[in-house]
Amino acid sequence: MSQYSVSALAYFKILFHAAKHPHSSVNGVLLGKVERSGKINIIDAIPLLHHWTSLSPMMEIGLDLAGQHAQSAGLDLVGYYQACERIDDTSLAPVGEKIAENLRDGFKNAIALVIDGEKLGSGDVALVPYLPQGTVWRPCSGETTAFSTGSNFQLTSPDLPRRALAYVSEGRHESFGDFDDHLEDVTIDWLRNIACIPSDI
Repeated sequence: MSQYSVSALAYFKILFHAAKHPHSSVNGVLLGKVERSGKINIIDAIPLLHHWTSLSPMMEIGLDLAGQHAQSAGLDLVGYYQACERIDDTSLAPVGEKIAENLRDGFKNAIALVIDGEKLGSGDVALVPYLPQGTVWRPCSGETTAFSTGSNFQLTSPDLPRRALAYVSEGRHESFGDFDDHLEDVTIDWLRNIACIPSDI
């Protein structure tokens, strides 16, 4: 199994997206690159939708634009993320499976991350990684819990959950925008979201 590392930038964006729309499903894509060692660095995240999270024309356009942005930054689309509408739901929706599988066509080690709403704000990483087993995507399980010591899934710094919670408490996520928001207000920079990104990362 490949190793995956989630950067502060990617982690904060995923959590800001969920915090901005706590009663909606949200989704987006993960940008990254592979090190010589084979480790996959998830460097950034691009938020897609919170209204129309089905396979719609808006989803296709958003994915295409996100892919172009990744390419211009010298990165690959390495995965997909989502938060479910129900706080206790950590399943990868059929739409998520389909998108993750499509991403896998361009990046064989694609991953999906599902936000665990019950663990948000607890200091836990609150991400459930999914990888394909054949054509079915399943949560990663084994001897080591994801994002714990020795796991193939790591954050670049163990204090990221605490810092993300502090930033949400400050209201930093309120200026976060996804592709849905951009469609309503074209001044929203959904591809980069520079306005809400902490200066210390």
